[in-house]
Amino acid sequence: MSLTPTGGRFFQDEPGKITVASLRDRKLQHEPITCLTAYDYASARLVDEASIDIVLVGDSLAMTMLGYENTLSITVEEMLHHTKAVRRAVKRALLVADMPYGSYHVDSNDAVRNAARFMKEAGAEVVKIEGGEKRADLIRRVIDAEIPVAGHIGLTPQSVNRMGGYRVQGKSLAEVEQLMRDAVALDRAGVAFLVLEGIPREVAAMVTAEVATPTIGIGAGPECDGQVLVFHDILNLTFAPPAKFVHRYGDVAAAITGAVQAFRADVLSHQYPSDAESYHLAKETRSALETLWERKRSMHR
Repeated sequence: MSLTPTGGRFFQDEPGKITVASLRDRKLQHEPITCLTAYDYASARLVDEASIDIVLVGDSLAMTMLGYENTLSITVEEMLHHTKAVRRAVKRALLVADMPYGSYHVDSNDAVRNAARFMKEAGAEVVKIEGGEKRADLIRRVIDAEIPVAGHIGLTPQSVNRMGGYRVQGKSLAEVEQLMRDAVALDRAGVAFLVLEGIPREVAAMVTAEVATPTIGIGAGPECDGQVLVFHDILNLTFAPPAKFVHRYGDVAAAITGAVQAFRADVLSHQYPSDAESYHLAKETRSALETLWERKRSMHR
């Protein structure tokens, strides 16, 4: 049974609304899951209206929106600000927010408190936490507080300094075994879904077959239950060479540059604004104004 939406929002059992439970159904039915990042109202609305299943307010916004060198500098307050904007746009998709570096690394009480802020203040439906089996107990704490959690293993950007850069993970047998332990531990902890980033296709396929939770790949091959990419990457809105796994579906950067250059040229050549793009006084008001202006000019002669 479904209830009538209020204020333009779906209730959790409204047909079409993506939930943690419906993601599990997708996995069981072998229906691919789609996920894109979004960081503001406009992009989130476009992504949601395109029927993407998961909208992720990723900490990648540190680089794409705020110009930081990596994800480590972004704060909880900055992530909350952007999540709130995305929440105003998203109606159908499952809204997921990244927990930024430092928001769950020191103390489990801080982790629960910060995760609750994403739910209560920003309207996120799931928070995402990076790390494998060493995060399992922490994730259980957060889930026990009635906060759904998505896991993230493999290439975890918040661990870039420890990993020595953005490198593919799980290339040796020992690393593969650790990834499998990580995946199973998070699956048993009850994660809503599991992001697999930057790992060999064969390993991602093994993980996907092993765990009950849906897997969402990014640079992890086609055998995952779903795929995620960064909104700015697929539209060529980044200022760096794309990763191997990025497929660019449009060149919005070129469209924006062309529009900006055309605007500048029209202003310099007095083509913009034209008379048609200008407001005008009513005929009677204009006539009266011209008469008044002529009188003023006459007084100063």
